[in-house]
Amino acid sequence: MYVWLKAGHVIFMVFWLAGLFMLPRQCIYILDHASGSEGEAKWAMRMGKLRKIIMTPSLIIVWVLGLTLAYSTGAFTQGWFHAKLTLVLALTGYHGWLVGQTKKMARGERPLTEKQLRMFGEVPGLILVVVVVLVYTRPF
Repeated sequence: MYVWLKAGHVIFMVFWLAGLFMLPRQCIYILDHASGSEGEAKWAMRMGKLRKIIMTPSLIIVWVLGLTLAYSTGAFTQGWFHAKLTLVLALTGYHGWLVGQTKKMARGERPLTEKQLRMFGEVPGLILVVVVVLVYTRPF
């Protein structure tokens, strides 16, 4: 059963992270459209579907499978896992913040510039690198 839980965890982590990489890019595309325009409405719809169909369900599944794996392997007592859990909590917070930003943009607000969106788009990749190193090397 362990390998199936682990496979599911990794699969849905990939889906979730793909969405976290795509959503800031979609926010950049909506910047090209005037508030209330047809183009803005199309990008708002696309962002909503990405969040509701891929990102949020994947986030939930990643958490359920990850906590199940951690419990079944005794990872809660290991330092590397505490570091990973902290980073996944941060990534979950980033997910929530990004959802809030996309909802503002769908309403016609433009809280972030293209440059800011490009910079924030790198956050999941940086966290992913550290999490993968923690999981595979278990340095502490």
